[in-house]
Amino acid sequence: MKKLLLLLLITACQTSFSQDKAQIKESFWGKSDPYGKINTVPEKWKNESAVIIYKSENYNYHKFGSSVTYTSSIRKRIKLQDQAAVQEFSEFSFKDKFYSNKGYALRKGTNIIGIKIVKPDGKEVEIDVEKEAKEVDKEKKIAIANLEVGDIIDFYYHSVEPFKTAYEFGFDPVETPFGDIYPTMEFKLSFHTENDFFVNFNTYNGAPELKEISNKGGERNYELIAKDIPKNDFPRWFYPLAELPCYKFQVFFARSGKFEKRAEAFLSEKESIIKKTVTKDDIFNYYNEKFKPDGDLSYINKFIKEKQFANDEEKVREVYYFTRHHYYTQYIEAYVVDDAKIFYPFELYANPIFFNTEEAFINHFMAFLKKNDINYDIIVGTARFNGPIEDLLIQKNVTVLLKVNTQNPIYLEFFTPFTNADQFSFSLENTKAYALQVSKGKRVVDSEQITLPSTTAKDNLSTTVSTISLADEMSSLKVKRNSSYFGHLKKDEQSDKLKFYDYVYEDYAKYGTKKLIERVGSKKKQAQYQKEFDALITKFKDIQKENLKTAISEEFGFEIEDNTLEIKNTGRFGSKEPFEYTEEFTIKNNLIKKAGENYVLEIGKILTSQVELDKKEKDRKNNIYMPFPRTIDNEIIFEIPTGYTVSGLDKLNKNVVNNTGGFTSKASLSGNKLVIKTSKFYNNYYESNSNWPKMMQFLDAAYQFSQEKILLKKA
Repeated sequence: MKKLLLLLLITACQTSFSQDKAQIKESFWGKSDPYGKINTVPEKWKNESAVIIYKSENYNYHKFGSSVTYTSSIRKRIKLQDQAAVQEFSEFSFKDKFYSNKGYALRKGTNIIGIKIVKPDGKEVEIDVEKEAKEVDKEKKIAIANLEVGDIIDFYYHSVEPFKTAYEFGFDPVETPFGDIYPTMEFKLSFHTENDFFVNFNTYNGAPELKEISNKGGERNYELIAKDIPKNDFPRWFYPLAELPCYKFQVFFARSGKFEKRAEAFLSEKESIIKKTVTKDDIFNYYNEKFKPDGDLSYINKFIKEKQFANDEEKVREVYYFTRHHYYTQYIEAYVVDDAKIFYPFELYANPIFFNTEEAFINHFMAFLKKNDINYDIIVGTARFNGPIEDLLIQKNVTVLLKVNTQNPIYLEFFTPFTNADQFSFSLENTKAYALQVSKGKRVVDSEQITLPSTTAKDNLSTTVSTISLADEMSSLKVKRNSSYFGHLKKDEQSDKLKFYDYVYEDYAKYGTKKLIERVGSKKKQAQYQKEFDALITKFKDIQKENLKTAISEEFGFEIEDNTLEIKNTGRFGSKEPFEYTEEFTIKNNLIKKAGENYVLEIGKILTSQVELDKKEKDRKNNIYMPFPRTIDNEIIFEIPTGYTVSGLDKLNKNVVNNTGGFTSKASLSGNKLVIKTSKFYNNYYESNSNWPKMMQFLDAAYQFSQEKILLKKA
């Protein structure tokens, strides 16, 4: 059963209600409710699964002394027109009490939930939420009984969240399209703020604007109304905020000028003005003093002194990787040990500095570049799924890079264990961004708009060679896979398959750093801690093996057995350096079936699951947004058992290629081996909907290949 999740974006803990439940219920469903009697939908939507008759969102920000109260609510009134919609709304999940400690404030609050069913004859059945809700996994769940086609479900949730703060405070941003998976007859957004609350709010892609209803005595009310909103399917490979009518906003609380300056937001000149756009000058002014060369360079200086570099490009890359280790990976063991409560490790470091923010990394690397007279720019960009840089509104949507202006420019981003010095997030590639030009290595003096570099399908490559043999009297398949990943295809694989013990010790060896246990002075304590730490790692490896087994099973759609993993190369020192590993596993009682004295082998499924487009997906209306161009190459080597021949090879040869991408496969015999080579590639970041039929051609070809079989005939 599909579940409807009613989880508030803001978390907090229990507090007394500022309004009682009866008052809140009255505000939604009272006699003055203009939508309480609307039970019909337009004729044009009579065949839709469901129709949203009315949706409202309310946001209220209030302060009194050092106290701030954030009140939010949402209401939906939905007509259910088929059984799928009945199933969709037959169970609710929610939280009624929340706990949060964000920013400088401990935030507390409680939700009130209301649900009622309106029958076709107008009879209303209110759900007793407190009585019907059951506690499951720290959530409340309600099963809605006797829900039928033709019913209307009308629900709301209301949250009052008071907290105290003496500092500036940014509320979580809200960014969402107007459209839903069902069409909407009417949508209303209400917004209330007062002095000391700064608001960034705008609508995009043809959406109606927020209108000021009143502005008096510091109290400000705004409203946005939209009607006749069509549904959207939100298909795969789609960025709603880049294309659909949507709204974005964030509220920031700041009591005085000094807090306004510290605010991590693009604020308007005064709180009575809603900020709708962020200009190039806003970017310049915000970051002009945000970043400055700062940090102790003694460790970097020592590293440089002991090395020889061919040029500044090599120096920058090597210092980046050294910095990643010195200020990041060398402390990972300590965090693991501390979390497991084996012992308190941080006192073993003379001056532990751990970079956990983008700002700390940028400032420190700026200091290195300044000292070494290497020219650089600060790049301010936003991920393409946020929309273009011209629509930037929320500071949290900004990503900052350093562009080092060597002969071949090097882009550097705040590191993870897997980042590369010659690569930045694919979500920024091929987008417009601002380059803040730095004078004499320390002061921003100008800015200009640039287009960030892109990568190609050949840059982002994965290659997999699968060697397959029959075992257990022709009932099982033994599989050995050698996989290599390049470019942006590495990151997810590294995150899945590399644990801290796979790369931290690699860094220790590369930079001659002491392991954590080696820093313990007492030999007796070393032995004790090492034993406990080894037991912890063994536990991690057991969990990892089970997780990888599950992952491979999900690839194929059935369980595998006897899996092993061996890392060949972590691929952490350059985008062109592959992440390589070897897996072995067994497929039992799947893919091979006996047919008399012959056998049928579903050889295409070794490619693992491919995109299967249903009728709805084929009738796509949206444009296509890809994460990045990429190529997936596979080679399947099947060892033909003695005494058998293979037939059905003609179906394994496919060739569908066009300007959007392609799928090719070629099968051949080499001695007692069947060798199949396939290549699937996506050429671009974006395709218009008019190119969707071309993409479907090669997607369908790849899926058809995955369904192909061969016959092993007894000779």
